[in-house]
Amino acid sequence: MVYKFRVILDNEDDVFRDIAILDNDTLEDLHNAIFNSFGFDGMEVGSFYTCDDTWNQEDEISLFDSGDVLGEMKIMSDYLLSDILDKENRKIIYVYDFINMWTFLVELASIEESSAGATYPETIFSHGEMPDDSGEKNFLADEDEENYNEFEDDLDEDDLDMFSGDDSFEDYGFEENWN
Repeated sequence: MVYKFRVILDNEDDVFRDIAILDNDTLEDLHNAIFNSFGFDGMEVGSFYTCDDTWNQEDEISLFDSGDVLGEMKIMSDYLLSDILDKENRKIIYVYDFINMWTFLVELASIEESSAGATYPETIFSHGEMPDDSGEKNFLADEDEENYNEFEDDLDEDDLDMFSGDDSFEDYGFEENWN
């Protein structure tokens, strides 16, 4: 089977590519198809992130194993597209180049029979020109009041006045060590 993806650059401009790729290719193959389709040189790393239906980022799937124990972490080449994406789970986020943070919304548009003689992966449609930079990203955490004030101790600036004028602290001569 062939998976057809719409890969949309998360930017103000309308820039997207439609990519056809075999369902038994890996996420690493999709990574390669995306950076080639958008004209990157492939010299930077990227990661996929699973997400829910409203594009809320969940688990990272990286290109390389960066875990504490080598081989313990699953990477892009360990996942077949058909293992992670299907008719119910159609969305995944892709980030390329963690300095510039090129972010793409990747959605499985259709699953079709492969065409005889076709070569995959293939960019089947291209819309828009890549901007010079990825634009500014605003990463905002959910403002959950309960977690926001988790360490509230009911102290304010006036409470710190209790130490002013107190000469009972021993002088350890720290100034001497800085000469």
